[in-house]
Parts: sequence; structure tokens; C-alpha cells
Amino acid sequence: MCTLVICRRPGEKWPLLIAANRDEKLNRPWLPPARHWPDRPDVYGGKDLLKGGTWLAINDFGVVAAVLNREGSLGPKEGLRTRGELPLEALDHADADTAIEMLADINKSSFRSFNLVIADNESAYWLKSDPLINNGRVEVSAVPSGFSMVTSADLNDLGSPRIKRFLKCFERAKLPDIESEDWNSWKMLLMESNYDPDQGAESAIFIKNNDGFGTVSSALIALPNKENQGVSPKFWFTNLRDANLE
Repeated sequence: MCTLVICRRPGEKWPLLIAANRDEKLNRPWLPPARHWPDRPDVYGGKDLLKGGTWLAINDFGVVAAVLNREGSLGPKEGLRTRGELPLEALDHADADTAIEMLADINKSSFRSFNLVIADNESAYWLKSDPLINNGRVEVSAVPSGFSMVTSADLNDLGSPRIKRFLKCFERAKLPDIESEDWNSWKMLLMESNYDPDQGAESAIFIKNNDGFGTVSSALIALPNKENQGVSPKFWFTNLRDANLE
């Protein structure tokens, strides 16, 4: 189960802020964000070395895409495409609206179940496909203004212990100061490893090594508005896998 927190602030200098933790098998190989794909030189993101896709990336147009597994679908499945291809396909487009138009009709039988978030500085969308719901048909929903959170459950699903606990924590936390690169309040939340024993270790937002599974990285992203010409998006990343293996 991964975590993606989205803060949409239309009209602000930085209208989109994202916080993300990636949870994965600790022995699954990957590379930190860079321009890893020669056929997509404008895409910057982390690369999964097992299948070649990404879990979170951004393109030079300022479109961000992230994919998360849905409940009970960890890992690849023989005969299906890797879900890490979905963000890359989204980032072939110059804005979130166009990306949604192209991905809404993807072949649902080609992938295991997924949550996919695609956003830019004006729009944000959540796509889900789950064979247990509507026969896996891809459903598209707009991400509202304010704070939203995605895990292996639905967007803002308070039935998810992690969302129920941490969505309100992010809502109450001090907003990052992008100009001074002060993300401390969000960084602290992303490192919170305490959990309710009744809910299990995966109810924490940072999962310590749990039988070879845990949180392997964190990322923070800020997108400037269109009037902020010449200002680049901010992408902060930290590798947590090595610390989790100690």
C-alpha cells in the first residue's frame, strides 16, 4: 500500500502540492528520479528496474502522474502489463485533461487493479480500475480542491485506517513554504511509523520492515501556477529503503 496526499489550491502561487510514500517489497530494485527513458526524454521520475515503469513522475509540461496498487494486488502478474506503464503513458501528454481523455479508454484487462492520479497546475483526476467493481471498468473522478488522499482504497475513503488518521493530520499541519524549501511539517508526517495494533503495521504512513515489505521512498512535489512563468516545479525525494533494511 502506497500513500499519495494531494493539496489543490486554485489561484495560489503553488496550486498543487503532493506528498507521497512508496511501500514495496524491500528487495525490488529501482532507481531514484532521473530522466531514465530515452524514448521519453521529457519525463523525470523513479524507475522500477524489474519492469521498467515508474510509480511517480513528472514531465516538462508540468503534468504529474502516480500509480498505486489497489487492495490485494501487490506485485506483477504474469501475462499482464506492468502498472508502471500507466504514468508514463499519461506523461506523453501536455496537460492532465488530455491525458485523461486518452487513458479513460485503456484496456482494463491488460493490468492488475490500480489507482492512478494525474494532475497539473489546473486540474487533477483519480482513475481506478478494479475487477471486483463494475467488472474493472476504468472510472474517472475529479480530485476536489483542498486535501485528498489515496492509498490502496478509494480517494478519501475513511474506511482506510491510514486515510482516516492521516488525512486530517495533513489538513491541520502547517503548509510547506515552497520559496524557502521548508517542507518539515509534511516530512515529519511522512515518517510517522506509529500504528494501532488492532489495525496492523500497514495502517502507519511509514511502514518499518515488515517481513521484507516496507516504505522505500518519500517524495514531495510542488507545481507553480501559469503566471509563474520561468519557475520550475519542485521535486524533493529521499531513499528510505536502506534505512528500512537496517
